[in-house]
Amino acid sequence: AAHIALAGINAQRETFKDEDAIRVHPIITRGGDLVNVVPADVRLETFVRGKTNEAIMDANIKVDRALRAGAMAIGATVEINTLPGYMPLRDDREMQKLFMQNAHELFGAEECTQAGHRTGSTDMGDISHIMPAVHPSMSGASGISHGNDFLISDKEMAYLAPAKALALLAVDLLFGHAEKAKEIVAQHKPIMTKEEYLAYQNQIFQKEIFDGETGTSETAGV
Repeated sequence: AAHIALAGINAQRETFKDEDAIRVHPIITRGGDLVNVVPADVRLETFVRGKTNEAIMDANIKVDRALRAGAMAIGATVEINTLPGYMPLRDDREMQKLFMQNAHELFGAEECTQAGHRTGSTDMGDISHIMPAVHPSMSGASGISHGNDFLISDKEMAYLAPAKALALLAVDLLFGHAEKAKEIVAQHKPIMTKEEYLAYQNQIFQKEIFDGETGTSETAGV
């Protein structure tokens, strides 16, 4: 049932739009205890990431559908626990502009670029939905991110340079009577209020038990 579910998830990749930058990467965290016994308890864990909340929820529906399909094919029962993850990052343009100006002065314009969506996720995405935020990145490392060869190879660039750039940004925002910060706050249009954000996250918490033999399910909030 688990293998059929994984095959169903893989088949769905053809339906993911490139512009949505969907990333689904499941792993089997438990697959049995003995090689000659059919496992009674198999567990999968996966992330669903994307460029927009709408794209993430659409992919999430497809993943859940594949999990139910695996259970139905074998007549197994699947328990699907859905937890909210990090939201897509939405940098405030004015804060982004200020940071870039300071980065140009510190490192030179030829060393700076705007990368756009990078397919990863961070809790700053959640913050950026309810208030002005910026999440810049800097070099200073070598190897593959999250790989066993990842290494901070330039400590000054990795540790000191970000501190300098963020300190300059703080000066720009708070100079005088914090006019620039107040302007950014006044002009910013949050995607969600705090109340809307909490309600959105709470509704994602779901526990579904699907009986593949009868095709029936029970769903409850967590």
